[in-house]
Amino acid sequence: EVGINNTVTLYIEEDDVEETYKLVTTVRGNSIEGRISIDSPLGKAILGKKVGERVHIKVSDSYGYDAVIRKVENTDDSQDEIRKF
Repeated sequence: EVGINNTVTLYIEEDDVEETYKLVTTVRGNSIEGRISIDSPLGKAILGKKVGERVHIKVSDSYGYDAVIRKVENTDDSQDEIRKF
């Protein structure tokens, strides 16, 4: 099951590609480095889901896309920087 500090590999059906993200808290989020906040549309869509599940990521009222969770790995947060405000 996808939780905080898990590294998740998604298959993006629309683009026919796999992408890997680490699910983190809001203060550790950095999309450029592949760390996605649990409060983001992607984070909300995958949190609590399991390998093999299809999720819909709603980006706006008029656009969203589907992805399949391919892999979930436990990782730690010792190397993650906290965002500076």
